[in-house]
This record gives sequence, C-alpha cells and structure tokens, in this order.
Amino acid sequence: MLNRYPLWKYIMVALIIMIGALYALPNIYGEDPAIQVTGARGASVDLATLDTITEVLEKESLATKSVALEDGSILVRFLDTDTQIAARDVLSSSLDSDLIVALNLAAATPTWLESIGANPMKLGLDLRGGVHFLMEVDMDAAMSKLVGQQEEAFRSELREDKIRYRAVRAHSDSVEVILRDQDQLDQAARLLKTNHPDMVFTEQTSAGNFVLKAEFTEARLQEVRNYAVEQNITILRNRVNELGVAEPLVQRQGTSRIVVELPGVQDTARAKEILGATATLEFREVDDTADLVAAANGRVPAGSEIKYDRDGRPAVLKKRIILGGSSITDASSSTDEYGRPQVNISLDSDGGSKMSAFSRQNVGKLMATVFAEYKDSGKRTDEGKVILDKHEEVINQATIQTALGRNFRITGIDSVAEAHNLALLLRAGALIAPISIVEERTIGPSMGQQNIDMGIQACLWGMLAVMLFTAFYYRKFGLVANLALVVNLVLIVGVMSMIPGATMTLPGIAGIVLTVGMAVDANVLIFERIREELRDGRNPQQAIHQGYANALSTIADANVTTLITATILFAVGTGAIKGFAVTLSIGILTSMFTAIIGTRCVVNLMYGGKRIDKLSI
Repeated sequence: MLNRYPLWKYIMVALIIMIGALYALPNIYGEDPAIQVTGARGASVDLATLDTITEVLEKESLATKSVALEDGSILVRFLDTDTQIAARDVLSSSLDSDLIVALNLAAATPTWLESIGANPMKLGLDLRGGVHFLMEVDMDAAMSKLVGQQEEAFRSELREDKIRYRAVRAHSDSVEVILRDQDQLDQAARLLKTNHPDMVFTEQTSAGNFVLKAEFTEARLQEVRNYAVEQNITILRNRVNELGVAEPLVQRQGTSRIVVELPGVQDTARAKEILGATATLEFREVDDTADLVAAANGRVPAGSEIKYDRDGRPAVLKKRIILGGSSITDASSSTDEYGRPQVNISLDSDGGSKMSAFSRQNVGKLMATVFAEYKDSGKRTDEGKVILDKHEEVINQATIQTALGRNFRITGIDSVAEAHNLALLLRAGALIAPISIVEERTIGPSMGQQNIDMGIQACLWGMLAVMLFTAFYYRKFGLVANLALVVNLVLIVGVMSMIPGATMTLPGIAGIVLTVGMAVDANVLIFERIREELRDGRNPQQAIHQGYANALSTIADANVTTLITATILFAVGTGAIKGFAVTLSIGILTSMFTAIIGTRCVVNLMYGGKRIDKLSI
C-alpha cells in the first residue's frame, strides 16, 4: 500500500528526535559563574580546604549558590560575575600558595541529565565560555641562562685546549675569564674569538690579573629575546594541544608577552597550572663525599650545593647538570609492578649520548632527579613585572646499576595525577625562559551575550520568514515543512552537544542559518514534484509517492556536493572556517533526515492508507 511505513520506521524516527531533543535540552539551562580550587601538580584538595573556603566566603559576606568537592577539586558556584571576581581575589590571598584558584563557568545542567552524559555544547571565545591569559616571558632569566651556558662552554673549551685559567665568572650580560699572564691571555683570546664570533672580546689588565671580557653583540641579544618568545609560543601550543582545547589562540603581543585564549574550557584551574608552569627536570650527580650535617649548617663543598626533597631531607648535589629537560623528547606516566607512579623518559640522541657516557663512568654512584619550577612570588618590580621564585625539589636519588640509554624511568612521585601532569609538561617541552601570568580573565559576558543574542535573532527571524512563506504557499504541507525545520534545529544542537570537543562559534551560527535555507530547499523540491504529478493527472496517493521518489536523487546530489565542500573547508581551514564547516556538515545531514524521512513520516500519518480526493499543497 502506498505511503505507509512499517511500525519500526516510525519508532526509529521518534527515537532519533527524542534523543536529539534530550541532548539539546542542557543548552537551555545556561552556566553559573564559578571558581575552581585545585591542588598544584595534580594534588587533591580535601574537606578541610572546603570548610576553609566556606568560612572565608561567609566572613566576607559573599553569597554562593553551592560549594562542592568534585573529582579532587572544589567548585564554588555564584549568582553573578561580580561576586565571582570578588571571591577569586579573596580566596587567592587567603588560601595556601599550593592551591590554584581559577575562574570558571560551570554548566547548570540538572544531575539527571549529566548522569546520561547530556551536557551543553561548548561556546567559542567569541560567544562566551573561554579564558584569556596574558603571559610575560622573563627576559632576565633567559639572559641568565644564556650567560650560564657560555660560562660552562668557556670552561670546557679552555680545559680541552689545556689553557690554564684562574677563574671564569658570569655577570648579568657578560662573561669574564681571569688568566695568569699575557701569554695565557693571548691563547685564550685566539681560541674563544674563533669559537664565538657572535661575541665582542675586550682584553684588560688590572692588579696583576689578566682579564678577557666577552659581551654579546646587540644582534645576538635580540636573537635570544626573539628565540625565547617564539620557542615559548611553540611549547605553549603543544601544552594547549595536550589539554585538548578546540580552536585555541596562542600569539605574540609586543616584545615579551604572549596571549593565550582557550574557548570552551571547563577546567580552567588545570589550564592555568599547565600553561603557567615553568617545570623541567635536571639530572645531577650526588656528592657522596659531603657531610650532610655540615652542609645543612652552611659548609658545602666547592662545586656542590644543598637541595631538599618535599619532606625537608637534604641532599648535596654537584652544581654541574648532567642533563636538562630540553633533551627530553617524550614522557609518559605509568605505574611499576608494585602500583607506584612513575614517569618514563625518552631522550634525544645527544641527551642519550650524554646520559650513557655519564652512567657508564659512574656505575654504583647516586644520581638525583631534581624537579625545578618557577612560581609567582606575589611581588612586582617598579615597572610592574611579576617577580618569580625558583623552587627546586629532589624527587629521588637512585643508584646507577648499569649504563643508561635513551630510555629510562624516574620514581619517587607521590600520586598518579602528579606523574601524569609532570609527564605532560615534559612531553610538551621545557619553557626556554620562565613565564608569568600577568592577566587572567574570562571574556566579557556582555560582548559574548550580544553575539549570542544577535546570532539567535538572525536564526529565528530567518526561520520565521521561511516558515511564513512555506505555510502560506504550501498550506498543510508547508506546516509539515515548518515542523521539520524546528526538529532540524533541535537535532543540530543535540548533535553538537554530543560531539566531544565541538565548539559553537559565531561562524557556526552562520552555518546553522544557512542550513535552515537548505532544509527548506529540499522540501520545496519535493512539494513541487508532487504538484507536477498532480498536474499530470495522478491521484493524490501516487503524486505523494512519486514526488518523494523523483526528488530524492536531486536532493542527494545537491547535498552531497555541499557536504564535500564543507569537508574540504574543514580539512584546509582554521579557526572560524572549521566552526562554519562543522555546523554546515551536521546541518546537511540532519536536514536530509528531517526533509526526506521526517516529513514523509508525518505525511504518511496524515494521508497514508486513506481515500483522498485533494491535497492541501
């Protein structure tokens, strides 16, 4: 019998629409301004911290919507953004420095929807829901690192050439070599000038000392500054990729600043920790000849220094770094056979050679792994720059059992979360110079809300104009098409909400508006074919059947070519282009479903199996 679907097909269409509507539903609940408090380096917070936060907020008369301990972090929801900002400032100054306080936007989705995995779709930074970081590269630290490398290089080259010297001293922007006589000064000058053409050398004699002073050229200094910023940008991009953020922005601003914008980020505390952390590992030889008690009292052997582990136990380490974080090419976290967390390290060829040579010569001796990071000291210079404090911590001391190669592992880490975060930082790369977050903010809700409102208005007005036209021109069939348009919009939102990492941007809304027109176009083709069949003398049942059958190939051709174009846009485009391509692709697929299968179901229910003489079309 014409124009009748089997029962299973009606049930399938109804289920698809219900599922789409269910997963689109969280988007009407919006988001709450919130603050997220987490422990540094993957550590968890506890109920005592929650009680402290509650007491501090009550003391300052800052009203909260809820305070909850979730997945090892504390989420505090507020009724408005003004209270959120005030609470962030209060908590930052009241809580321990080991706790990270970050702004957030928490979805206000009911628990029963979250239990089935229904969450609102992420909005791009141009709409709302992202964070903005302005970071500054510590150029003084970059210069200090460069001068330190040159000091070590001078020592090594002079020793290799058997040129005796009294001392090699590093200053803020120069290196001095102090020699015994004029002959040694001449030899050192010839050697170092040949090996370092990018430095300016000056010979000085004073108080019986023969001094060779090496300074960097201005071109070399500018190159170092640019390299520090550009390399940090590359590493920050790697870290953002590790966070899995869609359509991020990482770009340079001025001479020493970097802008990072993360749209749709929910866990801003972790983003702040990962992006702001200047963490690396250093492998050093343990000075086993030193007296720990004497060293703790300030009597440290020359060429060594005292460091401590997180429990306050001292260790005397040689100042010379065997290997730094820049030689690490890969890192992953795992557990050993006893379930203890560890980080697996892979080195580049040069780092592998250094580690192999050192370990081969020092079998049976202790090697320490030192975790080093820079933290905001809370102080500022007269120019307003953030002053960073370097924190170093001995993770473990291990006896070298055999010669190590390019792959080995480190243990002594407290938790799996800490091992995961450390592996992430090492895998993304050690920053060339420390960076500090000088500004952190969520994008202004007025701008984002205005964009959302304008986009929704464009979509609604476009739909209204199309729906009025189709209802007037195609009568009952026009009403069916209008119903399909509404369902199509619901399905697009539902699918966007279900896709992990999908982000709705302003160009994405433009893609939805375009899809509305394309969805009606498919119905227009079907309805016009039905009219043609009626004019050719077919009865209403045959006209409906032939109209859908004959229009199908034309609709498929038009939509497939558009889908190919959208796929190409997604493949070669970036940012806004990708957002447009995603919503356009989803809209094409859902519009084909609603325009062909969805409307056919409704028409079949209205006219299928009935004796009719006239169609309202």
